[in-house]
Amino acid sequence: MKRILLAVLCLVLVAGCANVPLESQPVVVSGERQGQGSGDVVPDPEKDIDPLTLVRGFIGATLKPGQNNAAARAYLDDQSRAAWRPNRSLTIIQNTFGTVYDPAPQPDPNTLVVNVRGFDIGTLDQSSAFVPDYNAAALRIKVRKQANGQWRITDPPPDLYATESDFSENYTAVPVNFYSEQSATFVPDRRYVVAKPQSGLPSRVVNLLVSGPSTSLAGSVKNLLAEPVEVDTNVKSLDDGTLVVALTGLSGAADDIRNLIAAQIVLTLQYVTSARIRILADGAPLVANHPDWRANELPAYDATLSPRRELPGLMTVGGRVRSLDDGAPVGGPAGNGGYDVVSAAQSIDGKRLAVVEREGGGKVGLRIGDLGHDLASVGLSGTTLSRPTWRPGTGEVWTVVDQASIGRMVVNQNNQWTALSVNATDLIQQGGITELRFSRDGARVAAVVNSQLWVASVTGSGDSVALREPRLLQPNDLKEVVDVDWLAQDTLVAATKSTSQPVVRVTVDGQRMDAFNSSNLTPQVHGVTAAPGRPIVVADASGLWTASVLGEVWRPQNHSMKDADPFYPG
Repeated sequence: MKRILLAVLCLVLVAGCANVPLESQPVVVSGERQGQGSGDVVPDPEKDIDPLTLVRGFIGATLKPGQNNAAARAYLDDQSRAAWRPNRSLTIIQNTFGTVYDPAPQPDPNTLVVNVRGFDIGTLDQSSAFVPDYNAAALRIKVRKQANGQWRITDPPPDLYATESDFSENYTAVPVNFYSEQSATFVPDRRYVVAKPQSGLPSRVVNLLVSGPSTSLAGSVKNLLAEPVEVDTNVKSLDDGTLVVALTGLSGAADDIRNLIAAQIVLTLQYVTSARIRILADGAPLVANHPDWRANELPAYDATLSPRRELPGLMTVGGRVRSLDDGAPVGGPAGNGGYDVVSAAQSIDGKRLAVVEREGGGKVGLRIGDLGHDLASVGLSGTTLSRPTWRPGTGEVWTVVDQASIGRMVVNQNNQWTALSVNATDLIQQGGITELRFSRDGARVAAVVNSQLWVASVTGSGDSVALREPRLLQPNDLKEVVDVDWLAQDTLVAATKSTSQPVVRVTVDGQRMDAFNSSNLTPQVHGVTAAPGRPIVVADASGLWTASVLGEVWRPQNHSMKDADPFYPG
């Protein structure tokens, strides 16, 4: 009898796990899909699929259209289907991933654990902002064979998971704008909203505005729509196409605040609609005698973000500062060889120049003054100083001293420069900082740390300034970075030692990276400068080259010089 029972038990175990492959090969989940509307019946998974395919199908169904993640729920058993309450956070994984059985034995042959093999590239947090995080996927999903012989998931993860291509297909990036009092301009906070239905986009975006800036910008910008301001109703479209944004809680608000709120709303909604925008406050026009708005009716808040056309940019070459326009040296010791210049930065208005000069004895020092004149030594020196960068709206000059601390120089009414501290501990802990560049709105800095690209927000003023929320961008694909600059407020351009992608464009949150054409460039590229509306200028082993778009072949700069390092004002 014991032998018979043992034989029966073995048969049960074999039957419970029969036809289940031990491992699936990594696959690219296709972005092509037939979605269901919220009222459609969601079909069950394909009959008799194995647990590995079931888990891949579950991940692929996460972002299918439908209410309450109905397509993904179809992969769960009845109990989990009713109980699953996933968080709002979304983890985005690489398109190529595999599923394998957990090697730990399970006491029940009808229950298995599937591990997802691949890499997370980041998460969409509670505020709909992308947070880069390149780590091995840590996803374990338990599946169980049901009474009808079909495998179903019994413990779905608390967070949603989706592939990179599915995310790109279903979400759209929107720069949600917030106000910077420091530079008197608006700062884009890159957020991601569900793209369909398109008619609901404006309402979803306005809700993000009211909820305030993401964690990466909190403390750097002002939320003009903070409490007690609320959205009275969903954004709606009138018969003539006009969008109506109805607010409450603005009683007694000053005219200048009302105009800034109107600009914040219009600048943000221009990315999701071309319609007129009617902004109401407590039932009346937000701004008296101006109920309807279009983006071209706003003041030029971004006028101070870009250098004037008559400022072509400069370059350092052979220890001197020269013009990018005609190659002529600038006036004064910076151009005539009076200083042995290592690097330099021109103020956004073009009137001032900061230079790092060789002082002898293996030391370098910082000088700042009016362009074309003697530049005062400000008493900041070290073994290395990074190329200076001007902080917008303040007149401050920052540089990294010996890759380990930030020198912040502030000028007083007597034109004397004083060093103030910067709390940069969070960034400095990441390693040696070789480059530091202010965004043109002053809300962020980009930094090259241990040859990788980082971004941090700038908070505070006066004696208390800090760099916070440092984030590493594209850590897996972007390495050997040597220089960086701001192509736009939410876009960076970086130069690398790589021969395959020497120049790349990266979104400020690291969600996307694109390589520029490498034609005509001679390794290695060692410098880059960029500005809104200006061609990108890079420096390689042979000289200077320019391009404006990703696919464009690099052209020789008009007055190219070998070993030159270019820089635009700012």
